[in-house]
Amino acid sequence: QVELIESGGGSVEAGGSLKLSCATSGDYELRKTMAWFRQTPGKEREGVAYFNTDSGVTYYADSVKGRFTISQDKTKSTLYLQMKRLKPEDSAMYYCAGASIVYGSVWSAAKYTYWGQGTQVTVSS
Repeated sequence: QVELIESGGGSVEAGGSLKLSCATSGDYELRKTMAWFRQTPGKEREGVAYFNTDSGVTYYADSVKGRFTISQDKTKSTLYLQMKRLKPEDSAMYYCAGASIVYGSVWSAAKYTYWGQGTQVTVSS
């Protein structure tokens, strides 16, 4: 079994920064593919950053490219999302997601098995 626990959300003014953390535990083989998603009320969950824990390959949604950075610590137990130059449209509940492997689009939430409870990010203008 895998457990994911997010932290680091909060309120910030536009142009500011936040760093989200996702503490991971459980079978490593079941969480080798990790991603950050976000969701606002009434909208579908949107993938923003992807990380393959074996290869280190990362992908970013166009909306956050150049502003967000996904990474993990050396022990591969914590996933991070560094967010800079935040915009009001970045406001959302942010979720950490994990799976053993993802085929096809890495932005499909249905392909991830494990989810955290979410952490709220609010960016004011």
